Amino acid sequence: MPSQGLALSNRLRYLAWRVRRIDVGSVVERARETAHAHGKWTPAVMVDMLWSAGFRQVGFQDYVDYDFAILNRAERATYMTHPVSNELSQKYDQPAYRGLFQDKVEFDRTFSTFLRRDWMVVEEGNADAVRAFTEKQGTIVTKEPVGQAGTGVHRYHAADITDWDEFHRGLLARGELLIEEVIRQHADLAAVCPGTVNTTRVTAFFDGDKTHILAMAQKFGRGAVSDQMTFGGFYTMLDDNGHAVGPGYDSHGHVHVRHPDSGFVIADFQLPMVEQVTEFVDQVARVVPQIQYVGWDIVVTPEGPVLVEGNWGAGVYENKPSVTGIRTGHKPRYREAIGF
Repeated sequence: MPSQGLALSNRLRYLAWRVRRIDVGSVVERARETAHAHGKWTPAVMVDMLWSAGFRQVGFQDYVDYDFAILNRAERATYMTHPVSNELSQKYDQPAYRGLFQDKVEFDRTFSTFLRRDWMVVEEGNADAVRAFTEKQGTIVTKEPVGQAGTGVHRYHAADITDWDEFHRGLLARGELLIEEVIRQHADLAAVCPGTVNTTRVTAFFDGDKTHILAMAQKFGRGAVSDQMTFGGFYTMLDDNGHAVGPGYDSHGHVHVRHPDSGFVIADFQLPMVEQVTEFVDQVARVVPQIQYVGWDIVVTPEGPVLVEGNWGAGVYENKPSVTGIRTGHKPRYREAIGF
């Protein structure tokens, strides 16, 4: 496979594109906060951020999140970044099949064997079915078919619903067309945050024969319906054995040595059933082989792993040096598996 790096002319165009479209005030603020956090000169950080974006394929938030201001060139080169990840998605995830992942209803239909939970679709005229499903479950999760970063996900309790026809009409009006049973997570996950189903993000590449695990991150919620950062969630990277490599963190500058609500020491977390998780990822990666590069969200239950969703735009979860003390990322694993 030829190098995925942008040619110089393309990188200059990319830099110009970013400069035209960025929120300059936001970038300046990022540079200022980064400089303050690491004892650097703000203008120098600003220039370095722009240079890194245009010539090193480093997103502005990547620069902040992965502490590029304190890393040398060799260390930076070990980090996967969002622009590079996006290139891989564009190359290895065939457009004709992306809809199976983007549309949550189609995703549930395609991967129904691996969901291991009940689900249904809200349609005109099925208010009674929605009521029966919700009353059977007690608590349900609804999803808008297209959404990201936890948007469009909601939680309802049957005991709170008094008018089922109105509830049904509301779901249709708001586009909450997918209803799912709430996942019962493993006790080791519930010990950290019992009020949120805590997902494990496994980024993987299927080469047509073998599934390569590129990175694993454990996300933790704060009691909301989702563990995404928009709901106050955070994550920690996991090693190959499923053990946390350090405290948790997010993209808003928050570091969590302990979970803010349970007090659980994040660095002590051990993902249960790691071998089963690896086998499970290999199984789901083969369902739609035309989508080779995926960020799989999985939950370990008492009975084993279950699938939440797959993201064809895999995104990036990486190590944060100032939190873990580890100054290298996962890009060499990507290179070894994919060959770029």
